[in-house]
Amino acid sequence: MDFIPSQYKIGILGGGQLGKMLAQEASKLDMSIHFLDKDRSFPAAKVCPDFTEGDFNNYEDVLRFGRNMQVVSIEIEHVNTKALHQLESEGILVFPQAKLLDLIKDKGLQKLFYKEHGFATAPFMLFEGKSAVLNALQEKTIQYPFVIKSRIGGYDGRGVAIINSEADLGLLFDTPCLVEQLAKINKELSVIAIRAKDGNCVVYPTVSMDFHPTANLVEYLICPATIPSNVAEEAQAIAKQLINKLGIIGILAIEMFYLEDGGIWINEIAPRPHNSGHHTLDNGATSQFENHLRALCGLQLGDPNYKELAIMINILGEPPYIGNAIYQNLNQILALPGVHVHLYGKTETRPYRKMGHVTVTGNDLNSCLEKANFVKQYFKVIA
Repeated sequence: MDFIPSQYKIGILGGGQLGKMLAQEASKLDMSIHFLDKDRSFPAAKVCPDFTEGDFNNYEDVLRFGRNMQVVSIEIEHVNTKALHQLESEGILVFPQAKLLDLIKDKGLQKLFYKEHGFATAPFMLFEGKSAVLNALQEKTIQYPFVIKSRIGGYDGRGVAIINSEADLGLLFDTPCLVEQLAKINKELSVIAIRAKDGNCVVYPTVSMDFHPTANLVEYLICPATIPSNVAEEAQAIAKQLINKLGIIGILAIEMFYLEDGGIWINEIAPRPHNSGHHTLDNGATSQFENHLRALCGLQLGDPNYKELAIMINILGEPPYIGNAIYQNLNQILALPGVHVHLYGKTETRPYRKMGHVTVTGNDLNSCLEKANFVKQYFKVIA
């Protein structure tokens, strides 16, 4: 296949840290990547000159931007999909496809899709708002404890709350939402899958995740997952079945619950590069970012398998600091062998804001855990 990467324009809606890492990986293959976001303070603008200031939720801004591209993709789900449908009608490639983005960005439609197609997920009910949830509690059609999720707009722990008792009812959302059974979780898992235009699919090894108890963000990730190998393989098989059933082109991150009874439930999916795949930049695999770009361009997908095990730690803004970011003990972290630091370039820190991540790679899990714990304890972002 003859291909001139610098002449094939890739448009990305969103210019945050995912965009920055996409741009850095695109540069390795001389790809022409362009971003749309509010202003040049966003991380992608620091590494990519082709940055358009605009609003990816604005119909006209997205149309104007997309009409200059061969293919349009996203680094955040919550964009103007009406404009993406219009771009598709004009012959512009949009991956993930607009209709799939409409489905995925609505957590209620996601759950209905799993139910319709036989994918195991937590039992759930859909509600129009807070009063409907309160009525269901009164009528005992739902019971404590349960999880409530906003159908639209939630990400990175926002729009999710655990309701253990009446004391937590102040956390209910007065928006369309879903209520699901609180899972009895042994381990939280994630699998990254990439599907090409020709239907070829690669699936990355299953990873296990620990979440920050306050911020509800991935704090700690281990690849390969610390679970039985047959469970890891089952999670990969589920991911492959799901991405093929959706027919998505590009990347799909599938978050799952490995339950105490040995079962696996799909939790949520994201059709973009994902926090649970950042370690692929450093562990010897073709990174999730590069493989996504290859899929967008119709190129051969790369090897998803790791050469070294990896532990990824999210670097979050330390509470209560708000202001210009200061990185405590950065020099000591950089001195550690097998430790890879990725700073996103966000000028201002605030409590639990994602400011970067660190990946520890090696061949001995205990050694990697020791370094990861050192990073977690000493590498802080303050102001």
